[in-house]
Amino acid sequence: QVHLVESGGGLVRAGDSLILSCTVSGTNANVDIMAWHRQPGARHLQTVGNHVDLQLVATKSIGGITHRPDSFKGRFDISRDNAKNTAFLQINRVKPEDAGAYYCSASIRGLPYWGQGSLVTVYT
Repeated sequence: QVHLVESGGGLVRAGDSLILSCTVSGTNANVDIMAWHRQPGARHLQTVGNHVDLQLVATKSIGGITHRPDSFKGRFDISRDNAKNTAFLQINRVKPEDAGAYYCSASIRGLPYWGQGSLVTVYT
């Protein structure tokens, strides 16, 4: 069974950097695409399959192709370690509006899988 486990969320000071990680386990198949999503302002995590109001932050294919919407260019950086089936999201110069829930997703053989989510709280 495929599992995505996220880590790295928590309390961060505005202006600092934050790195979230997401590791896929339970499959020998290629993890074709990994992505990060954000639910701004969320104070609790939503259950898988019940995500609402998510913003796509960035995606990265197994071949290294990156996509980020314009609103996330500049401070958000996605990377992958394919050997470890792990994706990272680095947020630089964190702002109060970056607070919320961050979810990792993976596309494997055309099927979507989701992490449990990470809450990020920003203080000034």
